[in-house]
Amino acid sequence: MNKQFVAFLFAAAAAAAAAAAAGVRAEDHSDQLAFRPDTLVLSRSVYEGTASLLVPGVTVLPPGCVAGTVNVPLIAGGTVPVAVTCSTPIADGTFPGVFNNSAADGHFGITSPIFLDNLTADGHLIGTLPIPTNEIVTSFSSKSELAVNRSVDGKSITFMGYRGAPGFPTAVNVFDVSNANSPGVIDPTNAAVGQYYRSVAEVDSRGHLRITEGNAYSGDNGRAAIKGHGLYYTVGNDNSGNLSKKQTTTTIVGEELVRSTGAELLVPGQAPPVPPNINKIGDFEINQVIEPSTGLPYPLDKAGKDNNFRGMTIFKDTLYVTKGSGGNGINTVYQVGSAGVLPAGDTAALAALPITILPGFPHTLASGVSSTGAATPVAYPFGIWFANPKTLYVCDEGDGTLVSPPVNGNVADATSLATAGVQKWTLVNGAWQMDYVLQNGLNIGVPYTIANYPADLSPATGGCRNITGHVGQDGIVTLYAVTSTISASGDQGADPNLLVKVTDRLDATTPAKSSGKDSLGHFVTIRAARAGEVFRGVAFAPADDGED
Repeated sequence: MNKQFVAFLFAAAAAAAAAAAAGVRAEDHSDQLAFRPDTLVLSRSVYEGTASLLVPGVTVLPPGCVAGTVNVPLIAGGTVPVAVTCSTPIADGTFPGVFNNSAADGHFGITSPIFLDNLTADGHLIGTLPIPTNEIVTSFSSKSELAVNRSVDGKSITFMGYRGAPGFPTAVNVFDVSNANSPGVIDPTNAAVGQYYRSVAEVDSRGHLRITEGNAYSGDNGRAAIKGHGLYYTVGNDNSGNLSKKQTTTTIVGEELVRSTGAELLVPGQAPPVPPNINKIGDFEINQVIEPSTGLPYPLDKAGKDNNFRGMTIFKDTLYVTKGSGGNGINTVYQVGSAGVLPAGDTAALAALPITILPGFPHTLASGVSSTGAATPVAYPFGIWFANPKTLYVCDEGDGTLVSPPVNGNVADATSLATAGVQKWTLVNGAWQMDYVLQNGLNIGVPYTIANYPADLSPATGGCRNITGHVGQDGIVTLYAVTSTISASGDQGADPNLLVKVTDRLDATTPAKSSGKDSLGHFVTIRAARAGEVFRGVAFAPADDGED
């Protein structure tokens, strides 16, 4: 390690000690919380930084970065030179301006604490489980992180976060961890030279925490995990280094990155797997799909980036994932492996499993441009939840585009206004079709104010991210979702967002005509984040006896 990086580590440790002395910002400081049955769990994080964390124009970003050229080994022998660049911040650590640094440092993020709030169905706080920051942390403001999912047997919930390798602190206020290397897959072209496991945290109904370290998603973030039949299934993305499209497939590290992204399997309690035994499940490439406008397969994209998955669920022992961000691949909903059989087996068997787009879901490119140059529609799916085998609810995040100045007081563009929110899909004659989009009450594109938050940065709801729900005996579906935002913030992932609730008739194929706050099809906000706070995932609480 260079002297500057060693100094940074001491500074991070001192900042962590100061935050611990001041006490984390939470509504319940109990060391352990027993979740109540039939309640909700909301994951959230709070920014703990101070102005002195960064000195504009001076602090080197990412920490430990050394500008220059590195020679990367080729699979066929020899090396190829790759340039690495560093940067300095344009803002200090004061919230929310600190996240303007993402314009200077594409890796920018600051680790922050994780809280699990136990809530009633109407959003009232029962208690909070603070997750120890020396055990696992998240990255503020990575908006795709910290999904929380109930296990298939109902006995635990899982989420993903970061744990440092020896010499790298697991603490708050550490920079650029979400783009650092995982210890088992070191990319020498990655300017973020820290080493952090992408780890799965499992919490049971009594608040006991268990962490399993993983080496997948080097250079980017692990996003979600679900436990099914004793195994962890995870999704995320990799590779924030400087390898080109060609170098990804011709260099040793590029091949390792490509094989440690997308959908992965991790065994609870095992030592973190290393290449070639990081258990990637299948591999989706866009040349598997016939382009509607040409009748020919799409030309290959950058290897690995078509598997940039964010949302996931398990239903009837079938694994489903979504892709809704990035300029590569196809933003849509996928099935991983075969119906009714959760992926299992050794590395080779897992790699051979198919990943397919659900029939009827979009097949156009995430870039929004066909191979012939024509503009094509783009979807932004995130969380998904099955009400039954023929009814699927999809959270669409919206494109995040800020319309400025507002049009009739609205800052959302036409794309978000048309399709963002909770989409209802039904299976008809073997293909999925979208019946309608639940938006009433979300107030997409309408800015709302937050106490102690700059008025010129007031966010608006852009759509939704993670989702869960249940079906009542009366056929009424109740859905809970965490919203996305649109704003002028330097990073919209730092915006205080909302936990919302909406009801729908399971058998409806057209939206209800909403006439009031508590009517069908009308969203209500049941909890709102404060300045410096973000909501990430929502799930039903684990139970001792469990249920599928």
